[in-house]
Amino acid sequence: MSSRLRFLTAGESHGPALTAILEGMPAGLALAPADIDPDLARRQGLGANGHPYPGASARMGIEHDAVEILGGVLAGLTTGAPIALLVWNRDHHAWKGRAIEPLGVPRPGHADLAAAVKYGYRDLRLGLERASARETAARVAVGAICRKLLAEFGIRVGSYVSAIGGVSAVLSAMSLEERLEAAAASDLKCPNATAAAKMAARLREIARAGDTAGGVLEVIALGVPPGLGSHVHWDRRLSGRLGGALLSIPGVKGVEIGEAFETAGRPGSEAHDEIALAASGSGLTRPTNRAGGLEGGITNGQPIILRAAMKPIATTRTKVRSVDLATGETKPAGYERSDTCAVPRAAVVGEAMVSIVLADALVEKLGGDSMTEMRPRYQALRHMRLEDVPVGGHPALFWP
Repeated sequence: MSSRLRFLTAGESHGPALTAILEGMPAGLALAPADIDPDLARRQGLGANGHPYPGASARMGIEHDAVEILGGVLAGLTTGAPIALLVWNRDHHAWKGRAIEPLGVPRPGHADLAAAVKYGYRDLRLGLERASARETAARVAVGAICRKLLAEFGIRVGSYVSAIGGVSAVLSAMSLEERLEAAAASDLKCPNATAAAKMAARLREIARAGDTAGGVLEVIALGVPPGLGSHVHWDRRLSGRLGGALLSIPGVKGVEIGEAFETAGRPGSEAHDEIALAASGSGLTRPTNRAGGLEGGITNGQPIILRAAMKPIATTRTKVRSVDLATGETKPAGYERSDTCAVPRAAVVGEAMVSIVLADALVEKLGGDSMTEMRPRYQALRHMRLEDVPVGGHPALFWP
């Protein structure tokens, strides 16, 4: 299925810049670099003190990402034309002109070997440079624009970290809004301060050992109306589109919607979200949200809850066995500068990818080439909330 919104990124980790093109954004959306730069800073993992969080790589102290909007915006408003974005790589100057030794020992867990086999690279750095998570800075820039569009219709996307290095946070007593608010004040994006302190201690311990850590991030979307996505074809199911978007993030190896894995062990009578009349007697309510806001690949009006499992960073100072492709000798994989843990930064990338998919689904639902067209169409959509669904008689929701 072709999307109304689509984007491409280009650029390498140590190249001069990252670029992105976003096509399909309606005209008339107010947009400036100030709408994008805060998300770029959050992706860098900068804490309240302006320094990278525990576990972020030294490069985060070098880059100070800021976007340049090169096209698609005039007088502060989108024009409906493709939006062109540029983010400079400050670290490029430190590498420019240097004699870089070719990389011949693939690092287990990276794209090094798979990319070399696919493209016939003799120098594994050709794969490394593009596969690097540095590329996600361009995605975050695109996602920030989509976040701005969603906000125009009351949709908010946020994230938090629920586990790092085997330390899990207990969050059941906190509402989703409370989790997002507390995560925003945490360097590790963890809403539970006690758990965050244990995570930080664990990261220091892992870093001293020359190792790395993975974890779990959660992305939440609030205010999403029912009816986005579709059940009629596999590629229109919003659950699949969201899952694929999160799995495209480097290092993410698993995605869960709602309480998927826990629900898998329950009997059916305890697995699904019952439907009840609202307290007013008119409209509907759902006492639970085990489905994570998606049923049949369609949003059901409840918050969207997504979890992504991120593996530990594959580059470690602790030696991991590999093979020198030039000589056939067994050798330890080399060390390239990297994070000890990238989960808090990946959470921001997760927000961006979810924002992109939801913005695409919203434009698909509403149609229109401009905000002037979309706003009244959104207002004209009836029953945007579960509590407004008509019950009794012949609901207009189903039959005119």
